[in-house]
Amino acid sequence: MKTVKDKQRGISLFGMLVVAAGLIFIVVLGMKVVPPYIHSMQIAQIFKTIASDPAMQGVSVKEIKDSYAKRANVNYITDLSADDIDISTDNGRLILSTSYTVKIPLVANITLLLEFNPSSS
Repeated sequence: MKTVKDKQRGISLFGMLVVAAGLIFIVVLGMKVVPPYIHSMQIAQIFKTIASDPAMQGVSVKEIKDSYAKRANVNYITDLSADDIDISTDNGRLILSTSYTVKIPLVANITLLLEFNPSSS
């Protein structure tokens, strides 16, 4: 005859709390990390749009930066200002690029540092 303890299966209350805490940590981390990645992809898309626009090929650097600032404002991008953009040309083709970091505070003095290098090429 098997005892009741041999028939019981499943997770204990403590085990369930540990799993729940782990899942909550992963969800909160995802909520903090995903937006900077989305902004980086949006910045790269803005760079590609500006670089491929025929009307932007012969304009001044100020006009290119103004165009970026307007597009970034529409997408609520505050990670990167127009002054941080590197603008160059390669065989008459406009190239926009930059390098920036985002610091995400996690717990107490633990910070996650994300580095991004979006480019129009």
